[in-house]
Order: sequence, then C-alpha cells, then structure tokens
Amino acid sequence: MKRVVITGIGAITPIGNTAEAYWQGLLAGTSGADGITLFDASKFKTQFACEVKGFDPVAYLDRKEARKVDRFTQLAIVSSDEAIKHAGINKDNVNPDRTGVIFSSGIGGLLTFQEEVMAYAKGDGTPRFNPFFIPKMILDIAAGHISMRHGFRGPNFAVVSACASSTHALIEAFHYIKLGKADVMVAGGSEAVVCDAGVAGFNAMKALSERNDDPKTASRPFDKDRDGFVMGEGSGTLILEELEHAKRRGATIYAEIAGGGATADAYHITAPHPEGLGALNVMRASLEEAGMQPDDIDYINLHGTSTPLGDIAETKAILGVFGEHAYNLNISSTKSMTGHLLGAAGVIEAIACVNAVMHDVVPPTINHFTDDEALDPKLNFTFWKPQQKIVRAALSNTFGFGGHNASLIVKKYS
Repeated sequence: MKRVVITGIGAITPIGNTAEAYWQGLLAGTSGADGITLFDASKFKTQFACEVKGFDPVAYLDRKEARKVDRFTQLAIVSSDEAIKHAGINKDNVNPDRTGVIFSSGIGGLLTFQEEVMAYAKGDGTPRFNPFFIPKMILDIAAGHISMRHGFRGPNFAVVSACASSTHALIEAFHYIKLGKADVMVAGGSEAVVCDAGVAGFNAMKALSERNDDPKTASRPFDKDRDGFVMGEGSGTLILEELEHAKRRGATIYAEIAGGGATADAYHITAPHPEGLGALNVMRASLEEAGMQPDDIDYINLHGTSTPLGDIAETKAILGVFGEHAYNLNISSTKSMTGHLLGAAGVIEAIACVNAVMHDVVPPTINHFTDDEALDPKLNFTFWKPQQKIVRAALSNTFGFGGHNASLIVKKYS
C-alpha cells in the first residue's frame, strides 16, 4: 500500500478567505456569525448565518464564467485554485491521467434551483428555464469544473453523505492513492445554501439556532443553553499525493493521512444514535486502518454542531473508544467559530487538524458560558483559547443526516 501525504491546502470560509486567514481566525477565536446579507431574512425564525465575507466571484473568475456556475461551485474553484497553487502542481509536473478530483457538496446548487423554480412559478406557465439550470445545480459539477480548469483526467466524481460528504471525499481520494490508482488527488467540498430555501428548510426541522439577538455567540457546542446549529458556507480543498511522487518533485509535505473510517447509525434520519454507536464504530474503524491505538491520538476535532442530542452522543462515543485516555485528549469544535458548513464541514475541519499537527496548537471551542451536567466535566473541550500541545496525530469527526459517519486521521509526516 502507498503512503499518502498532504502537499497543498486551500480554503474560503466565514472567518477567512484563504487557508492561512482561516487558521488565524481559528486561533483568534473569531465568530463568523452575523445577520444574513444574502437575502431578506427578516420574516424567518433564524435571521443570521456564517456567510463568507466580501466574496466577489469576478475577482477570481471571468464574469461570463461566473454567471454559468452556482455560488457553491464558485467557492469550490477558489479553494481548489489556492490548494493547487500551494502544492505547486500543474500539467507539467504531474501526469494528468493519474491526477483526479473528488469534490463534494451536501446539497449543491440549491440557490440556482430556488431561483429557477421561483421565476417559473411567477411566470405565465411557459417553461423558460436557463440552459445552465441543470449544470449549475447538480452537486458533482464542482469536481467537473475543477478537472476541466486544470486538465486533470484522473478519477473525477462527487461523494454525497450530507454533512459527512467532504470527509468521505477525502477518504475516497486517500484510498485511490493508497491502492495505486492515482498519484495526486484534489479533494474537498463546498456548500452555499444560505438562501430562503436553505434557512427555511432547516428552520422547519428546528435544527437551527434562533438566537437572533446575539448571533455571534449562537453556535455554542457543549454549552448547556445550545439551541441548534448556525448555518455556514464556504469551501476547502486538500491536495493528496503519493509519498514517493511528492518527494520526486520536491514538494513540501505538511502532514500524512493515516486512515479513515465510514459507518452508519442505522437509527434515525436526523437524530444520532443516543449512545453514539455509529460515531464510536467510525472512530474505531479509522484507528484500525491507521494501525494506531487510541493513545496515539492527541486531538479530536469534534463534529460538535451545537445541537442538544448530537453533542452528548459524540462525547459518549469518545469515552467509549478512548477510555481513560479521553481525559488526556484535547477536543474542540471549530463550528463554534465557522458555523456548520454542511457538506464542506469535514474538509475545513480536516484542515484545522492538519494545522494542529503542523503547528502543535489546538484551536478552541468558543461561546462556552454554562456547563452541561450531561457532559463529563473531566473532558478538555479547549474552551475559549487555543492550547499549545504536541499533536502527533489528530482525528476529525463528521456525521450527516441519514446516519452517515466519517472520521479521518492525520499525523505528523516523518
């Protein structure tokens, strides 16, 4: 089996429009939440979100090209361009036939779908749809645009598993290289559903926080008064590369992917298994593939969405997998700062893990005000401030509606 390393990073998030700005935002404990500006949310139960700030697609794309793609694809192109440039790969130093793209979204072009259907509903019944309606909407199209933009002709597809989507994309890309089917993979995810349909849909499920009077503190993972997640948008990309290939071209290696796991709760369409069974199994699966013991992990980036049931189930799973070592771990939820990027959550949280491994710093969980007696008080949630710590390996958890679970382990490269 081949070893797989990370040689490039790209991100555009609610707290920073580059990978480095995103990491600095995490260390600063920045909240990306504020009142919604992308549409008039004054009549909605939730009137705030974690939007990408100051994003102008024509700063990155030709104006004509920008109109042909949904916002989620625009963001995907931005983060993948940054990661590809960061890795220094191009058609001259990689084999295009062995360079692929696996890029995900949980929902895809919801904004495009909403706009086209609303325009039709307001018309006279004559079907006047944009010819780019379908290509803009389908969630695999981001992977297609990235491959065409850079001429990469290797494996190319999308993985969808709700909020676990981009972690599954990273795991699939890892396996393609590990099994010798590709040399380089561009992997990640993108989401942009801060729109009428997106917010109203999650409101109807009672999944979103309604703390309209104080949006910056609304994402409160593991706080007693948490009342739901805060929707976010953005994109992240990692360049995965076979170790010897990376060494031959003199690439900078930032971390190594050790293993990944995928399981199902097989319990409920939206609620987690109450004992965290699927989460427990997926962490064990990732450790098994990595050939690691629980004691080898120093940091866990939690799924930690700030929902009443999910936060409790995940901590139960951690205690079940790690036992007494759970109290030596640092754990944190960076969703307290970025909000929940749905299908893009996994990759930006994997990027947080890569940085933790590189810099030996654990990013914090902000917005903790009141302890929840249902949570073990001996667990170190890294509340409010980052913590210096040797991070040999970090594990990232992501769980999605439908009971989909994915975990990824990154470790120091040596």
